[in-house]
Parts: sequence; C-alpha cells; structure tokens
Amino acid sequence: MNGEQSRFENIWEVLLSRDAKWILAVFESLQFDQKRTVLEHLQKMVGEPGWQPEQRISARFALDAIPDNFE
Repeated sequence: MNGEQSRFENIWEVLLSRDAKWILAVFESLQFDQKRTVLEHLQKMVGEPGWQPEQRISARFALDAIPDNFE
C-alpha cells in the first residue's frame, strides 16, 4: 500500500469513526473540492442501497458533525 492510499484510508476511517471532534478536524483539513466529494459520498452512503446499516449510521453521524456552511 502506498502512502497516498494509506492516507486516504485513514481519512475515511476517521470520517466514519462517530467521533465528532476528529471528523470535523479531518474534514477541515481537506481542500474545498475534496470536502464536496466527501459530502457527496457520505450522502450516497446514507441514501443509496448496498450499504450496511452500521455504515449508514456512521455516514449519518459524519454528515451531522460537519457544518452545513463549510468553506
């Protein structure tokens, strides 16, 4: 596994951790376009079929932890 892939996996591990403080810290460290991509993916996890119930709960938690007016 290369460094970029490992960083990517670590970011998602935190985003789905249900720890609001860490979720917000990681989210704020991303660039604007990355934030949009993360939000879109989390919304898909919550609203589209194929995701496990625990994944949906974690994605919903992350969406609730991230402010609506991010920059």
